[in-house]
Amino acid sequence: MSDRAGRPDRLRVAVAAPLSEENRARVQELEPRVDLVVDPSFLPPMRWPADFAGDPDWRRTDAQQRAYEAAIDSADALYGIPDVDPGALARAVRANPGLRWVHTMAAGGGGQVRAARLTDTELQRVLFTTSAGVHGRPLAEFAVFGVLAGAKDLPRLNRQQRDHTWSGRWTMGQVHRQTVLLLGLGGIGRKVAEALHALGATVIGTSRRDADVSGVTTGVPGVTTLVHPDRIADVAPTVDAVVNTLPGTDATEHLVGKRFLDALRPGATLVNVGRGTVVDEAALLDALDSGQVGFAALDVFETEPLPVDSPLWDHDRVLVSPHTAALDGAEDRLIAELFAANATRLLDGHDLVNRVDTVEFY
Repeated sequence: MSDRAGRPDRLRVAVAAPLSEENRARVQELEPRVDLVVDPSFLPPMRWPADFAGDPDWRRTDAQQRAYEAAIDSADALYGIPDVDPGALARAVRANPGLRWVHTMAAGGGGQVRAARLTDTELQRVLFTTSAGVHGRPLAEFAVFGVLAGAKDLPRLNRQQRDHTWSGRWTMGQVHRQTVLLLGLGGIGRKVAEALHALGATVIGTSRRDADVSGVTTGVPGVTTLVHPDRIADVAPTVDAVVNTLPGTDATEHLVGKRFLDALRPGATLVNVGRGTVVDEAALLDALDSGQVGFAALDVFETEPLPVDSPLWDHDRVLVSPHTAALDGAEDRLIAELFAANATRLLDGHDLVNRVDTVEFY
């Protein structure tokens, strides 16, 4: 034990998600007080960077499963939710009364914590953190791509190229003259705001806490105005594009629904890089069919994988991305570095960054 109010001077971490030898070394270089408990043979091979669930056909032997769970049950902290499985997380929390902290690989790891259905006492005992912020720049690039694609009428260009049609010229939208409504100003939203502002767009952001009655105060770089989420339909007629970066919670479910979509300026662009449940897909399809939404770039969906019979697949105003916009070759390293920084904060008695709100689970 250390002499700091009885806090342990080392942190025993069970590596419950794939972590390369290089990144294990990086964690221990950044925070030498971490003891990593890891046996790579207990972890599924990754098929691509940040594939923390790993090969779905891979299985542990019974002996490996017992050893894997024993390592988890002896740890102060977990690097990853075991097998990205809420049920396995619940088992780990209940089997290990000394567990202090679980770091989730996803920016939206709060949803996985919620799905574990832990008791209030368990949620108070264990700290949960996410990898929010690691995915900010890749998702900001996709958001800008979507806004640009809508402004330049990518569906029309695709149709004309497919049909070998050389039409007359037409005036394309100019992002630097557009107003974009940005839903969510967390780590991802702030990167999106910076990127859109750099292109000259006027950005309206949403905030439940910071927007005043007039909606004109903002301390967020790149954002000119803040509006409460309850008022987004009021500003919808003034915007050319909407970018969602919000997490999936009870408060955000179907926030982008019929009332909001009906109020949009006709032909507006919608980009979703937050959670699929924020957008009412039935209402979106109606808006796409009517032209109220001119283009939708969607990286997330209400049900994933997107069902093969979903009309979104074949809609010529929709770009479907299979939840891959956040994937970056550097993601594994960035998550490891974020974990190491939080381990230092925990050992030094400071608050952790990216704490999961265990009321709304974001």
